[in-house]
Amino acid sequence: MTRIPEEDRNIMEKAIYLPMVLIVLNRDLTIVEKSPFKLKKPYLLLIEETMKTIQKELAEVKKYMKQHKLQVIETKRDDAFTMYMFLYKGYEESHNYFNPRIRNKVQELMEFYFLK
Repeated sequence: MTRIPEEDRNIMEKAIYLPMVLIVLNRDLTIVEKSPFKLKKPYLLLIEETMKTIQKELAEVKKYMKQHKLQVIETKRDDAFTMYMFLYKGYEESHNYFNPRIRNKVQELMEFYFLK
């Protein structure tokens, strides 16, 4: 049973997912720049604007976490799971995430930001 309220846990999870979304978009940006697309600019603009939006949201997440003394630390990773330590106002909790679940959540967030 977690002591972390759902709202704070959701913010802590964003601190996990949003940097991953940025990594994927950054790689995609590089691929689009090198691709033989006839019209690259619309794709580049879409990716860049999406990255700006995510960076702003990530900055808000980090600010909130600092104000409320929240921390997320990756402690262990293997082929199937990634374990994070959530530090919440003096309490420590370990949370295990199934790697395909992380990938699906990152994909879901990308779709949300592209279609927003």
